[in-house]
Amino acid sequence: MPKPETWELRLYVAGQTTNSVLALKNITKYCNEHLAGRYVIEVIDLIKNPQLAEGDQIFAIPTLVRKVPEPLRKIIGDLSNEEKVLVGLNIRPIVH
Repeated sequence: MPKPETWELRLYVAGQTTNSVLALKNITKYCNEHLAGRYVIEVIDLIKNPQLAEGDQIFAIPTLVRKVPEPLRKIIGDLSNEEKVLVGLNIRPIVH
């Protein structure tokens, strides 16, 4: 049986704003529930590293980018709508 691939997510934030903190909390919760042990979330603070916004063409904060699996996908906002995030990232529930 092939090993499930690790999801690589990148969350772009601008400091510790309410929406940025909420977005990280929400995506961590969804990943723990649906991708347990199969994900990596890289948080990029654009206040500290503004040049990193260009690579993924970030125009709004917070923005979540799914790097792997391809294709690349983006979701903007605090990620509070779980169904929208799961559909947007194309996350399928774990089937046991």
